[in-house]
Amino acid sequence: MITTAFPYLTILIFIASALLYLEHKSKAKFFEYLPAIVILYFTIMSLSSLKLWEPTTEITLSYKSFKSNLLPAMIFLMLLQSDIRKVLKLGKKILLTFFLASLSISLGFMIMFALLHTFFEPQAWKAFGALSGSWMGGTGNMLAIQEALVLPDSKMGYVLLIDSIDYAIWVMILLALVPFAQKFNTWTKADASVLETLTSKLNTENLNNINFPTLFMFLGLALMVSLLAQNLAPFLPTSSFVSNTTWIVILATLAGILVGMTPLSKEASAQPLANMMLYLIVALIASRANFSELSQAPLYIFSGFIIILIHASIMILFAKIFKLDLFSLGLASLANIGGIASAPILAGAYNKALIPIGVLMAMMGYMVGTFMGLGVSKVLQFIATFA
Repeated sequence: MITTAFPYLTILIFIASALLYLEHKSKAKFFEYLPAIVILYFTIMSLSSLKLWEPTTEITLSYKSFKSNLLPAMIFLMLLQSDIRKVLKLGKKILLTFFLASLSISLGFMIMFALLHTFFEPQAWKAFGALSGSWMGGTGNMLAIQEALVLPDSKMGYVLLIDSIDYAIWVMILLALVPFAQKFNTWTKADASVLETLTSKLNTENLNNINFPTLFMFLGLALMVSLLAQNLAPFLPTSSFVSNTTWIVILATLAGILVGMTPLSKEASAQPLANMMLYLIVALIASRANFSELSQAPLYIFSGFIIILIHASIMILFAKIFKLDLFSLGLASLANIGGIASAPILAGAYNKALIPIGVLMAMMGYMVGTFMGLGVSKVLQFIATFA
């Protein structure tokens, strides 16, 4: 049994890096439905359930130190390539569709929780709050909300179960609908030619190559942002919902958005560094979880499908009202629920020239996911007070 910090952290990093390498090198379809980050969580949780390490004082301190210090740094790095000026070039109709998707997902969470909250444990609103961050942004937003809401790591298993199983099925449905785009557009009377014009206007400049000096600089900059956010947060007003930790998350998010409008947004070195931190944080969270604490897994998975059903119903209704095309509709949905990992894939299924739109829409989710997820969490917390 492991009782000290170095072997504990080494095993987490080794498993995370090995799984990511295997996903990158393997051509197996398996990873399309179950990404390495999900396998990582349940692999580490299995080892935790088998008590490979003991939560000694040294291990607990190293866990808390790494997680609390790396999270703001990761949030900052993940937002660096989300240049808001490029997002605004998407045009009113695309932006409307994106926020319509975000709003319908938010309503899906609220309606589902209002119907089923009595079947869940009292703190379940926090798990769905974290999931809403993922489904309106990405994994980084989910982890930011988890930290802000002080959601126990043991409950993150539910979040990742929904985020992998329900999401995978939704991706397959959206891809299967691609051949029916023309019929759908005829039904909604949408003008699909707007997308071709938009694609030609977008600036798709390439990022600078990854290099060691820039990578090292980003590491120092990200850690400095984390340090400053943690030192500034205590001076800001708190309430029953906006805690010191919430402010740390918000400050790191704002820093990422602001620096994303500088020439640093053109550097590709930030993303791999952010991903390394992301995988380590997920591994750390999983190391505190246990399978015995996932007794309500089927109910959570079922709830996820209800959220998607409500979201899809609202999107179809508004597609008819606002004459939206199937591409914009599906991409807006996947840019929220799937993020940067899957939105460009769906865009490419329609036309490879549309991939930049998928990337930019997913980046927009990174920018707003944390704020919107915290808003949804507040509503879910209020609903949870009703027996």
